[in-house]
Amino acid sequence: MSRRRGKGSITPYKLKSGTTRWRYQIRVPVDPDRPELGTRPHGKGGYSTSTAADDGLQEALTKLKNNERFGRKTPLLSDYANNWVAGLKLADSTLKGYRKVIRNHINRQLGDIPLDKLTATRIARHYRELEDHGRADKYGKGQPLSPNTVSKAHVILSSILDAAIEDGHIVANPAKRKKTVKPPTTKEIRAAKPEIVVWSQDQLDTFLRWDRDVREDELFPLWRLIAWTGMRRSEALALRWSDINTRTRQLSIRRSTNTVDWTKTKGTKTDRARRIDIDDETLKILAAYKKTRAEISFEFATTEACVFGDDDGQMRSPDAMTSRWARRMDWITAKHPEVHRVTIKGLRHTHATLLLEMGIHPKVVQERLGHVKISITMDTYSHVTPTMQRSAIDLLARGSQG
Repeated sequence: MSRRRGKGSITPYKLKSGTTRWRYQIRVPVDPDRPELGTRPHGKGGYSTSTAADDGLQEALTKLKNNERFGRKTPLLSDYANNWVAGLKLADSTLKGYRKVIRNHINRQLGDIPLDKLTATRIARHYRELEDHGRADKYGKGQPLSPNTVSKAHVILSSILDAAIEDGHIVANPAKRKKTVKPPTTKEIRAAKPEIVVWSQDQLDTFLRWDRDVREDELFPLWRLIAWTGMRRSEALALRWSDINTRTRQLSIRRSTNTVDWTKTKGTKTDRARRIDIDDETLKILAAYKKTRAEISFEFATTEACVFGDDDGQMRSPDAMTSRWARRMDWITAKHPEVHRVTIKGLRHTHATLLLEMGIHPKVVQERLGHVKISITMDTYSHVTPTMQRSAIDLLARGSQG
């Protein structure tokens, strides 16, 4: 027997033994998510009766109505993860981070497992392996992975598996079975967080004097600006001369360098512009630097020119600046052992730490750094709390009339 077009068909056929069997056939989408690809035949045989074949056909029609996939194996985790991240609409730097975690801490170890075969037990073992020897970078390969990075892998894997549920590949998310999986806790992440390394005022002054007077560094104004404003590296590199108001003695921080494609800019990390006050000495340094840039090319000193542009007037690469900073750390620590290494971000941290140690209100520090919430500022610089407490109690004691 057969059915009308569009509803599928049931037909008999004979085996070599002469036994009659039944099969059904319908046309299904090549890809339910891409109807432009058309349809293909799908069928199943081996039924002993036409009624059994009809039951199979009805199940297939129900799947067709629900826009489910036919005759396709459940995708491997690696294939699905790569497709998943390709469909995300996020900042370039965020996507870069996601792809790195997926490449190094998900696909490398679990990628060959079909989505429906991935169990909570296997995920739990994976997290323990990452904690034991999960680092995949060149210089730390095989060393333990931090709880924070393991947590990032867990969050991303959970999101991937949530999407797989929506796509009908699995019915439950094994990564969310916390009793079995046990990802790092917030307490564990905080306990393992490395201490922020900063300079004292004397160490900062020593570096800046050496960089200006001994090294005669063309990038001295950049390091000085970050240290005295707390700007992010990418914000400083995207600064334009029009962002500097010498009359009000303020900087307007409106954009940052796109760290994935550093020829382009994007909004600040919080997508909020901010204005911060700047000291007279730094303004003088910037004015002298602008004059130097103008002597190279008048275009380098126009209002829309990058303050710290390269020899072609283009924005500098953030990674290149990090490398150049690292070389300066090699030089200064060799000449001045009392000055320990800090990162470029350490300059930003130094600015905030010195302000807090001087008793500047945390709200002011928050505004200068561009943190969304004051709690971020206080959590980040909790190492300053003992100093703030001592200053507060000394002030209280001096003010006491007893």
